[in-house]
Amino acid sequence: MTIDLAAFAAENDVKYFMISFTDLFGGQRAKLVPAQAIADMQEDGAGFAGFATWLDMTPAHPDMLAVPDPASVIQLPWKPEVAWVAGNCVMEGQDVAQAPRNVLRRLVDEAAAEGMHVKTGIEAEFFLLTPEGDKISDPFDTAAKPCYDQQAVMRRYEVIREICDYMLDMGWGPYQNDHEDANGQFEMNWDFDDALVTADRHSFFKFMTKSVAEKHGLRATFMPKPIEGLTGNGCHAHISVWDAPGAASKINVFATDKCSGPTGELGLSEKGKHFLGGIMKHASALAAITNPTVNSYKRINAPRTMSGATWAPNTVTWTGNNRTHMVRVPGPGRFELRLPDGAVNPYLLQAVIIAAGLDGVQTQADPGKRWDIDMYAEGHKVRGAPKLPLNMLDGLREYDKDKSLKAAMGQEFSDAYLKMKHQEWDSFMSHFSHWERDNTLDI
Repeated sequence: MTIDLAAFAAENDVKYFMISFTDLFGGQRAKLVPAQAIADMQEDGAGFAGFATWLDMTPAHPDMLAVPDPASVIQLPWKPEVAWVAGNCVMEGQDVAQAPRNVLRRLVDEAAAEGMHVKTGIEAEFFLLTPEGDKISDPFDTAAKPCYDQQAVMRRYEVIREICDYMLDMGWGPYQNDHEDANGQFEMNWDFDDALVTADRHSFFKFMTKSVAEKHGLRATFMPKPIEGLTGNGCHAHISVWDAPGAASKINVFATDKCSGPTGELGLSEKGKHFLGGIMKHASALAAITNPTVNSYKRINAPRTMSGATWAPNTVTWTGNNRTHMVRVPGPGRFELRLPDGAVNPYLLQAVIIAAGLDGVQTQADPGKRWDIDMYAEGHKVRGAPKLPLNMLDGLREYDKDKSLKAAMGQEFSDAYLKMKHQEWDSFMSHFSHWERDNTLDI
């Protein structure tokens, strides 16, 4: 049943709706709409100039309309008079093919047509910094191994508690919060769900975390590697496929009790094996989406951190319950993709997982050899496994070469994404850094 947003406003004392969409670079854009005007907006959408955001458009393009999806509506727990609602981008009556939420919606439908309903949970890591963003906000958070530090998490209790309380109130099923491996870093976990629901919640979580941090005089960042020498922000995704969406799902298609083969021994079915095979097959190209910034490659190709490990992959390998690989199978019926980082676009993350996995199932892709070794200590023993891209340009080139993944994500999206990301790389390369001056001024 479709939610009537005007009635929602009346029932919940909502004065304004924030109609939001996410652009190609993961930027969240919104119009603040009075509740008195939401009936028309629910029908027609809020107007935007696409060129003014990170979309591949010009000033000559017609209005782009963000049509709210009422199923996604969330009343802001920290400002209840405002409600957030995800918008689907439309131009002249047609979905904007490059808009990330539209890319995901199309792939969700394609997977459903194959009888596959992808469910995911994500681990969104973040740092709490000073308002200027130049240092860790807690001056006492200096331990060499700060992971799970109970004193450090309690010093930031008011921020973490407030966010978790909100997730409890919204029915997300949060189940644990902790101080992560880097000083100043935290992780909060909530229940897995359908890919589109998870993407909307991931998007809202980033907005909520930044807003609550600002309320407490701090700055939250999901930047992949905000502090040199410390572990970066990952965004690990736990992936499974079910027989139906939402609460109607009963059967985990990835689960098996057959203990044959390297995946069967870990409780992963033949379909799960092929889905994993698609992730492995497209991994190098995947990085252009899952690791979308220049800074991303300072996380996945990082030297040893102060704590002793980066907790990030640099080679395309998979394993059982072992966190040193790109993919691990921690238990029956699911696997964890450890490649994505905090900069990943919430909608494109889910979309590229589905695109790669569907291709794997359709082509019966083999994930290759299972490596049950410590990749950080014994990675030199691996022969034949591709290395992940060394930088953003390499990632874009790998994506551009992967014709089937580009087609699955949509040619219009792929063309727009590659064009704008190459412009971003060119902008980075035209920038002169302190390192260059410090190291080459007198050469």
